[in-house]
Amino acid sequence: MINKKDLIVLSCLRQNARETLTRLSKKTRIPVSTIYDKLKIQENNIITKYTSLLDFSKLGFNTRAHLIIKVDRKHRDEFRDFLLKNHNINSVYKVNNGFDFMIDTIFRHIKDMEDFIEMLEEKFEVKDKQVYYLVDELKRESFMSDPDFIEV
Repeated sequence: MINKKDLIVLSCLRQNARETLTRLSKKTRIPVSTIYDKLKIQENNIITKYTSLLDFSKLGFNTRAHLIIKVDRKHRDEFRDFLLKNHNINSVYKVNNGFDFMIDTIFRHIKDMEDFIEMLEEKFEVKDKQVYYLVDELKRESFMSDPDFIEV
């Protein structure tokens, strides 16, 4: 089980992963050496990846959608492998409730997205799909990002 101080450090990192250990120490009142040791232990365990959150629209990727797809059982593994290798796929999740996958996609244009969906339907025997175009991002990656709300 993880203790409250560890959760507070993780919460501060969720706010700003580039925060220096010195500043984290001041915010949390935990010695720098302790924070360093805790982070080394948590890397590749609780901390699975350091990454940057990007505004894709400022890079020219103006179409973002979530697809929920059910494919024929005989194509599931091939479909999953295709999704994992495709550069327009941001995230892939295995889901339930009559569907197989939820896919976070990013494209430059709606036409590119529509062509992609059409190709999926032809190649993998898509049995059912739902498409949700993301219109505006209201909140993102904020779970456990406020140390004041940490509970053990």
